[in-house]
Amino acid sequence: MRHVAKTIVMAGVALFWATPSLSDDINIGYQTGIEPAKLAIADKDYERVSGEKINWRRFDNGAELIRAIASGDVDIGNIGSTIVAAAASRHLPIKTFLVAAQLGASEAFIVRNGSGINKPEDLLGKTIAVPFVSTSHYSLLSALKHWQLDVSKIKIINLRASEISAAWRRGDIDGAYVWEPALGAIKESGKVFATSADVASWGAPTFDLWVASDKFATKNPNFLTTFSQVSLAKIDAYQSDPKAFSDSPQNLKKIASVTGAKTSDIHTLLGGDAYPQISQQQTLLSSTVAKAISDTAVFLKAQGKLDVVLPEYRTFTTVQYLNPSSVQK
Repeated sequence: MRHVAKTIVMAGVALFWATPSLSDDINIGYQTGIEPAKLAIADKDYERVSGEKINWRRFDNGAELIRAIASGDVDIGNIGSTIVAAAASRHLPIKTFLVAAQLGASEAFIVRNGSGINKPEDLLGKTIAVPFVSTSHYSLLSALKHWQLDVSKIKIINLRASEISAAWRRGDIDGAYVWEPALGAIKESGKVFATSADVASWGAPTFDLWVASDKFATKNPNFLTTFSQVSLAKIDAYQSDPKAFSDSPQNLKKIASVTGAKTSDIHTLLGGDAYPQISQQQTLLSSTVAKAISDTAVFLKAQGKLDVVLPEYRTFTTVQYLNPSSVQK
């Protein structure tokens, strides 16, 4: 009966929210983070509800995705708050319109078994890999600051997530801060030293965000509102019964097909992050996310990763596309 009810709800949403067809296909980029709305990609809910043709592109990291947005190759992208901070500080015309997740256990600092790393001080002299200017990079640097360690005495190298898995297999690195699917691969012969939930509790939260180019947002407000509603429907489905959602073999298989993560890891990863519903989205996008972006920019500048910090970042977030009544019939 639960599945029948959901089918009826989605059919009603599709009928109510269907918007006039756009003249061009929509190009959307996403990354491999594990969250409920990935199921909507697998089920083609975005296409069915909006009536649009969508070209989905999976990216290995946010830096590549934001470049695709800047070039106009991608209209909407799923990127971390650190990338948003870097892009906004360089005046890239984008709007953050939806929070996919507040990151927790889905991004983590893993140290290799046998590396001799048992406490923070043991990191000195070790080689740690992380994708630079990513949420994992920001979390790693924030953790090292929290532990009051001298970063210059740790060899931190820039590797993409896929490169981290290979470097780990070769034994080139002692630890890495990364996300799925690399996270699951290296955890098999390593241990969790810290997660992004820990780092958030130390005062440096990170978010997985949906952004759109200003040009696309201005021309296609209905689609962004519809996109938000479809995403929020999957978040609501998860929040109404997290166990049932995460225990569904079909859900896990579909999310694995979209992200490349191991099906066996997805149940745990879904429980590791926070997925805000609409009332929480309003608060986050109105203030919390902008502050996190600003704090991230300040931190990155102190680390020499940014040249300039803007006086205000609220212009890069909006709640406009959360309200269903904003859809023009």
